[in-house]
Amino acid sequence: MKSTSIILFSFLFLVFGLSINSCKKNGSCKQKNVSTNSEDSHNSGKNCMQCHTSGGEGEGCFNAAGSMFSSTGSPLPGGTVQFYTSPNGGGTLKYTVKVDQSGNFYTTDNMTLTGLYPVAVGPNGTSKYMGSSISSGACNSCHGVTTGKIWSY
Repeated sequence: MKSTSIILFSFLFLVFGLSINSCKKNGSCKQKNVSTNSEDSHNSGKNCMQCHTSGGEGEGCFNAAGSMFSSTGSPLPGGTVQFYTSPNGGGTLKYTVKVDQSGNFYTTDNMTLTGLYPVAVGPNGTSKYMGSSISSGACNSCHGVTTGKIWSY
């Protein structure tokens, strides 16, 4: 009985500890944090900008962030997300953000994204276009919640 209580307590402590530490403590908007070819990111599919914002737990304040998946639902590394002034990759390419080896993309770079049209470009160059302009760079605040995940090939 006593060992069962210890095991249960240990399990609950571990689960609680992992949920508390899902974001790194910093909250400084002065810190630069841009996705590269590394595997340093975490929480694929979650809304990155819940933590990575002014006063938040994450390192740096993201202006654009999200996750890209393959058509089978697994994280898709090695692509990019591009932001254009017109639909279907038209107009001017304003910004490009790399997708890291965990399938996440994020940047603290100063960007004005309102009214732009994102394009998810897979590692093989296949593009998937978002049909409407965006009002926020918090891509996973909608994708994977109220709309389908961002995916490419």
